[in-house]
Amino acid sequence: MPELPEVETTRRGIAPHIDQQTIRECRIHFPTLRWPIPQDLAHRLAGHTIETVQRRGKYLLLEVAEGWVIIHLGMSGSLRVLDKQTRLIKHDHFEIEFENGLCLRLNDPRRFGAVLWQEKSDGDIQQHSLLRKLAPEPHNEAFNHDWLFNALKRRKSPIKTVIMNSEVVVGAGNIYANESLFRSRIHPLTPANQLSPAQAEMLCANIKAVLAEAIAQGGTTLKDFIKPDGKPGYFAQNLDVYGRDQLPCHQCSHPIEKVIIAQRASFYCPQCQPKTPTPD
Repeated sequence: MPELPEVETTRRGIAPHIDQQTIRECRIHFPTLRWPIPQDLAHRLAGHTIETVQRRGKYLLLEVAEGWVIIHLGMSGSLRVLDKQTRLIKHDHFEIEFENGLCLRLNDPRRFGAVLWQEKSDGDIQQHSLLRKLAPEPHNEAFNHDWLFNALKRRKSPIKTVIMNSEVVVGAGNIYANESLFRSRIHPLTPANQLSPAQAEMLCANIKAVLAEAIAQGGTTLKDFIKPDGKPGYFAQNLDVYGRDQLPCHQCSHPIEKVIIAQRASFYCPQCQPKTPTPD
């Protein structure tokens, strides 16, 4: 599914075309996504201007004078900026047409995405139920080794599972969790509360670095993800462990191994990421 780097890539792709643009019309072609698209959303948005295009975690936030449109891409969703004359294709569920002749369309084959609305009169958007428990953004100074260590020391679950929890780390989806742990030389099954402060500091730095690199390179190429300009991301070319089961480690040549953790495929090098014995 699109993760933080892919969503940030999408934000950067659509923002130059829709920021400060006035909405001419909004059309809902299929309202039943993860949650129903509000029936009155088209009426609420018509005539308003997009004031900002923001991202919080994996949510895109389109701000207008009276509120925010909250968009989540789900498992397979994508946003495109197209000429308004462009024909609809299968799974185009929602679109916003602008006065400049462009159209923002949400395509979501699996329909796990979302298009929601919050009025400004209802309070700070950051306190929305989907956003208020999210950890600090990885590029924010508030996300540091002290934050991470304090979050980890209360949790006994495998570190791979814990850092994929958006209340602990925003944006470390399956691919990026695998890569960050490899760079930190931490076995994915290590109980989170067994990491030392030094390990937490290294892991924090590597999470930041992996996500920053993925954003800079346009997001990871996934079978369901294409950037708004139609070109795939490039970070997949630089993956060290994810998807490389039985291939030689780039560092030591030992075969990469695969294990299922919390129903997610996890990849690691048993030589570079040795499993620490669990204390009796």
